[in-house]
Amino acid sequence: MSDKKRPMLDELKKGPWPSFVKQMEKQAETSEMAEDALNLLEQSYNDKVVHWKHGGIVGVRGYGGGVIGRYCDMPEEFPNVKEFHTFRVNQPAGWFYTSDALRSLADVWEKHGSGLTNFHGATGDVVLLGAPTEHLQSCFDDLSANGWDLGGSGSDLRTPSCCVGPARCSSACFDTLDLCHNLTNQFQNELHRPMWPYKFKIKISGCANDCVSSIARADMSIIGTWRDVIGIDQDAVKDYAANGLEIQELVVDKCPTDACTFDAEQMTFNVDDENCVRCMHCINKMPKALQIGKDRGATILLGGKATLVQSAFLSWVIVPFMKLEKEDDYVELKDLLDKMWEWWDENGKVRERIGELIYRKGMRTFLKEVGLKPQPQMVKHPRANPYFFWWPEELAKEKGEGDALGEAAAGKEIKNG
Repeated sequence: MSDKKRPMLDELKKGPWPSFVKQMEKQAETSEMAEDALNLLEQSYNDKVVHWKHGGIVGVRGYGGGVIGRYCDMPEEFPNVKEFHTFRVNQPAGWFYTSDALRSLADVWEKHGSGLTNFHGATGDVVLLGAPTEHLQSCFDDLSANGWDLGGSGSDLRTPSCCVGPARCSSACFDTLDLCHNLTNQFQNELHRPMWPYKFKIKISGCANDCVSSIARADMSIIGTWRDVIGIDQDAVKDYAANGLEIQELVVDKCPTDACTFDAEQMTFNVDDENCVRCMHCINKMPKALQIGKDRGATILLGGKATLVQSAFLSWVIVPFMKLEKEDDYVELKDLLDKMWEWWDENGKVRERIGELIYRKGMRTFLKEVGLKPQPQMVKHPRANPYFFWWPEELAKEKGEGDALGEAAAGKEIKNG
């Protein structure tokens, strides 16, 4: 490691919390690329300018995504990072790794790149930071030989990600790991070859706790739910109360739809399941006493994104309940994805996410094109005008049915007369 002073970065090493600077300095002891990356970062803090530029498209044979081009705009001063490309490596479902798998990944990266990693990027991939152009193909070949594949980047399907689901969580309403793995395998072409107006993210959460923040960050959010009653163990409720849990204050009063009640004398807890919105709050507070229902599936939501063309959106409901118990159930979800992507591809503008397109074209247009029926759960806000509108074919259908009923009634009168 060089003796070059980096006072700005030294500030980031102070305090009791972990510091990425310390970790980069460790890697800089054996990597010139990591050393120059630190020096360039110090320069950026001093100049208050990011010294990275996008100078062209890079990639590997057969893939349109997965590698992000990065070039330094001060190559003479920082020659070891004049090319500092990023690999996105497709993570296993739920981010479960074996030690051997991680070692194989680290060995490949230290051979071809800077050795700097990010576990994980916002999309979910393993991010390998810093490879020269001449090593891109050979690095990919070694990754592939060790069982790794690239994730998505650019205007394609980004790498699907999910929570740990049934592997570690008793509240998972379906097998998030299996669904994530299945969708990743099914949509390899959409994942590796950019073909759309912009990116599309799928994030899968096993319950409404939404541990992968899908509702705020995914174009399609798949969130586990149930449609029968919450299971209640009244003896366990009594134990919670006896051990000091303020059930009325911390559970009942926090219910968003006032669906919970607690009888302090009888020490019994009840839920009005018709008014329950399955938010998980009561279950989170009393997991030994309350369990998710047995008729389980998922709610499908659409449109979540950060600010870009328009403001940030939270995804909204398009399918209130869908069974996802086995692979045969996935067919309905995949068919819906294909219809949505086709409509978006035909109508979307450059860099327009599907949620922004629905906002521009209108939900009723979207629902008609993908074959979904309007449902109350889709309502985003109360009506803004007092008028009702019908499609012309709906009016024609109603008129035809009305004429048929009128003729039938007239015939009946003649017969009876």
